[in-house]
Amino acid sequence: MSINVLVVDDHEVVRSGLACLFRGTDIEVVGEAVDGNDAVEKALQHKPDVVLMDIRMPEMDGLAALEKLQSDAPGTPVVMLSTYDNPTYVARGVALGAVDYVLKGSPREMIINAIHNAASGGKQPEGSVMSRVKGTMAKRHDAKNSEFPLTNREMQVLRHLALGLSNREIGRSLSISIETVKEHVQNILRKVDVTDRTQAAVWAVRQGLV
Repeated sequence: MSINVLVVDDHEVVRSGLACLFRGTDIEVVGEAVDGNDAVEKALQHKPDVVLMDIRMPEMDGLAALEKLQSDAPGTPVVMLSTYDNPTYVARGVALGAVDYVLKGSPREMIINAIHNAASGGKQPEGSVMSRVKGTMAKRHDAKNSEFPLTNREMQVLRHLALGLSNREIGRSLSISIETVKEHVQNILRKVDVTDRTQAAVWAVRQGLV
């Protein structure tokens, strides 16, 4: 049984290259889209098993399209495809519901396996780009025996903040309200004695928390 995939990228050469990559496999490209708006429209039209979507695109980028897809076509597995091994992009993808994140320079088998895993509901392989960042985002610490003056939840919020997520994205990732996120952020700023989010992120990086 074939896996129907919608390929989303603003560069025709990339879309054509992916189609060639999948020849001889059980992956069938059922549609192509050139930006985020087009991706949402085509996903609703074709109902693919997996959407393979670039991040950097004009009009609506891949992360904004991912969020809209989660609303308009919930349950559609989305694999983000990027040139950039950027922890912020990966973390935002995790928070917004992507099932995997693969680099365009990855070996053929890695991209094919990511689509198979997404279609079957499998987990990302150990050591993959997304599994590393997800591990950082989910990491817990023992507040009682910690040198840092933060609760476990505050530490989770700080890691998300340091990875570049907005309050809304942090709330989605941790299943808490934006108001609760704001409260945690204020507590973090006070406890680590900084005045803004950027300083808090720098502090987290210097402490080796991300």
